[in-house]
Amino acid sequence: MGLLRLMRPKQWVKNVFVLAPLLFTGSFLDFYSVKKAILAVVLFCVASSATSILNDIHDIEHDRKHPKKSQSRPLASGQVKQPQAIGLLIILYAILALGYFQEPKVIEVIIAYLALNLAYTFVLKHQPVIDIFCIALGFVLRVYAGAVALTVPVSSWMFVTTLCLALYLAAIKRRQELLSSGTEGRKVLAHYSVSLVDRYAQMAAIGALLFYSLFVMTARPEMVMTIPFVLYGLFRYWFIVETLDGGESPTDALFSDWQLFLVIIIWVGVCIWTLLATLN
Repeated sequence: MGLLRLMRPKQWVKNVFVLAPLLFTGSFLDFYSVKKAILAVVLFCVASSATSILNDIHDIEHDRKHPKKSQSRPLASGQVKQPQAIGLLIILYAILALGYFQEPKVIEVIIAYLALNLAYTFVLKHQPVIDIFCIALGFVLRVYAGAVALTVPVSSWMFVTTLCLALYLAAIKRRQELLSSGTEGRKVLAHYSVSLVDRYAQMAAIGALLFYSLFVMTARPEMVMTIPFVLYGLFRYWFIVETLDGGESPTDALFSDWQLFLVIIIWVGVCIWTLLATLN
């Protein structure tokens, strides 16, 4: 159980970004494309778990002094021993190496993702602003991996929308970390203030909505009815942050708030319905 927690399966929900090209190109009707996209998601789940384990190994001493992480992180709490974590990390890297023979192009994107997170773990997470962009670029690489898996072009609007949305979530995460544990949680938090990351989040949210709307109206005008659901999702997430004190973990916010979860399901459903109507 401890090893499973170490892999952070709840965080795998972030890898649904890999499926964005499958949805917006209408390739979800093709079984072969669906199979390749799902395989890309699985490989990214392996990669994200490997990244989390490496980060936990690196931060073990710091996490042991943290009031929350000392209990919630399997390594810091002693539930999992360090040699076990290293062994699991080697297994995950071996799975990715085998995955290269099946999906070489996707693994190449994953290698870029692993390199980015390696730099983040050891250096970049201590650099203000760069740390937020590193988190956001991880989501952009997920979308790119989905496009590579299907060998389809992806609109530039989709990439910049993903970047803005991820910047919004990352800025909110930093905001909530500041409020919950001050500058003690991360060294980089000493360079931020709540008002500053609030402005970052507002700018990114506006950008996400604007670029998504431009993407829809230029590339998929039949999906214009999905824009209000995106707007509601942004409003609801900010409500969770301000009123319910969530947002430090976007996945926790997603699974704990039924309205946010429902609006995402409806948005996906409307996207599929409008695309099916166009394809038929």
